[in-house]
Amino acid sequence: MQLVFFYELTYKPKKESSKTEKAIGILDIAEKVSIYRDYNLVAQDSILIQAAEKMHKSGFFYDIGKTMKWPAFTFKIKKEYPEMKTILIDGISQKYFGYIDTSPQNWKIENEMDKVTGLSVQKAILDFGGKKWIAWFTNEISFQDGPYKFHGLPGLIVKIEDVDKNYSWVLTGVKKISDFSELSFTEKISGFNDVNIISKDKFEKAYNAFREDPFAEARSRITPQMRTQKMPGSDITVGDLLKQQKKG
Repeated sequence: MQLVFFYELTYKPKKESSKTEKAIGILDIAEKVSIYRDYNLVAQDSILIQAAEKMHKSGFFYDIGKTMKWPAFTFKIKKEYPEMKTILIDGISQKYFGYIDTSPQNWKIENEMDKVTGLSVQKAILDFGGKKWIAWFTNEISFQDGPYKFHGLPGLIVKIEDVDKNYSWVLTGVKKISDFSELSFTEKISGFNDVNIISKDKFEKAYNAFREDPFAEARSRITPQMRTQKMPGSDITVGDLLKQQKKG
């Protein structure tokens, strides 16, 4: 029997902005591992499985994009127990990469107590990732884990936010499940098993380059002859289209 903890994430899409957005993250805790990811990465599994079965039986493909709720974030955080080896994994240019985060989490536990979502909690402070964080953890739930990369307190993190309130997680619910899977249906069919572990520096360089120009790798595979061909039903060539995408 595994447990799933639901966290509401409130975050600012842009720094120094007063606007905030919300997303739901889930922390799956099994015997030897925990997985933190966007809830929508797994919530769509039933829709995708039904659609795949329907298309297989009918032989007809149809677009289910309009019925999907796309995740606010695509990465997932894997923590391997009991060492708490922390791995961030994400897709970069149709491949999956990850890095092991060895950043220390040197918590300072305060004496201050409070109540959050009905749980008795204690305050803790952390400097991590260039930000100062304030967390509230509970001894009522013994897992030394929490949302995102956070872990290492003597109880589950119920709430954590940076002092500037750019990111804030609050535990909103818990559910027991009997069919835990580290991979969602989408991940299974898209080759998520093949994750290339690289250094954090290489990961960030590759990820930033991909965000800046998502079509860079695709362009590298297109031959000069292919670039001169016109797009179906258009006077625009493949080369012109790629140039427009790069400018955009």
